[in-house]
Amino acid sequence: MPVVRDLRVLLRLRNFRRLLTVRVLSQSADGVYQVALAAHVVFSPEKQTSAGAIASAMAVLLLPYSLIGPFAGVLLDRWPRRQVFLYGNLLRAALACCTALLILGSAPDWLFYASALCVTAVNRFVLAGLSAALPRVVDRDRLVLANSLSPTAGTLAATAGGGLAFAVRLLLADSDAAVVLLGAGLYLASALASLSLAAGLLGPDRSSGHLRLGKALAATARGLGDGLRHLGKRRHAARALAAMTVIRFCYGALTVTVLMLCRYAWADSDSGGLALLGLAVGASGAGFFAAAVLTPWAVGRLGRFRWMMACSAAAAVLVPALGLWFTPGPMLVAAFVLGTITQGAKIATDTVVQTSIDDSFRGRIFSLYDVLFNVAFVSAAAVSALMLPPDGKSAAIVIGVAVLYALVALTMLRWSRTGEVL
Repeated sequence: MPVVRDLRVLLRLRNFRRLLTVRVLSQSADGVYQVALAAHVVFSPEKQTSAGAIASAMAVLLLPYSLIGPFAGVLLDRWPRRQVFLYGNLLRAALACCTALLILGSAPDWLFYASALCVTAVNRFVLAGLSAALPRVVDRDRLVLANSLSPTAGTLAATAGGGLAFAVRLLLADSDAAVVLLGAGLYLASALASLSLAAGLLGPDRSSGHLRLGKALAATARGLGDGLRHLGKRRHAARALAAMTVIRFCYGALTVTVLMLCRYAWADSDSGGLALLGLAVGASGAGFFAAAVLTPWAVGRLGRFRWMMACSAAAAVLVPALGLWFTPGPMLVAAFVLGTITQGAKIATDTVVQTSIDDSFRGRIFSLYDVLFNVAFVSAAAVSALMLPPDGKSAAIVIGVAVLYALVALTMLRWSRTGEVL
């Protein structure tokens, strides 16, 4: 198969393999850590979780990056990206250990959230840096394939890490702290793996000395404006980001719905609900893998915009067909479908941004990408909190999400007809 042959060629690239190792270890740690947090917040027996509580937790953990993200991008365009991976993962390992101590000590919720916030704040730098560095280890002709393999491998690693966290928590009572420490160990492994890459290999091209704090803040403000102006001149990248933001909103609304269904409607015990959530995460992960295999072939025949259109159109049909039953079987199938659709659209979006944006601006634009992801997800959680009943069964949310998918599909079709097919 051509895809298998191309994958073998890509994996022969030594620096690509090394960067992929850093990503896989880092994102597997993310999966472990995020499941530990979700289980502690949503499935702790002493907590009576509501959709509003889930939305509040997401807001605390994600919304501050609307401020951090753009600043991270400007700094990424000045700092050696290899060093970001090294020191960022070392810092996250130390902060995760602090989170475990807070869980063991039954610390106040605000202190627990503050610690988790610090861990995920560093994540903005690492993930944006991984995407910005990818064109430095892969030639342009194989960039679509690299975007299929690398981010998808990271997502699968996060899913596997989440599955491991689910297993540990189901097997061991009161194991949230142990799961967090497992994540800390994986962050440390990712930091050590980054040392296999040469310090200057991953860019950025622009070289500058260390900036003092005042000058760095001023440069950040100017750099953000420059990045936004640069994006405004790159029509295809701006359109792809807009479409992906809406798709992410839809995914967020359905995620909160599934969380509430697992917590209250589908299980007689907390462990039963957690097991069902683990199955949903696994089904979504299988969809990510399917997208990695399917997307290079589909983009080669349809173009990037039309592939995003096809993904959105499929979701518009399948979400209500599977979701309105509100039973585990169809919802697990829907999780697989949405994993495939969402990751397929993301691979296309990543490639559009990487090929449309100059290297010296990629850090800023991928950090903006992260911001849009976070705001869309939290906004979806907030809307879901207003609309979801206690058991999570809301036909209005399922139908509303399907309508949004349909609008994205129609918009992408129109955009693909107004210019060259990307």
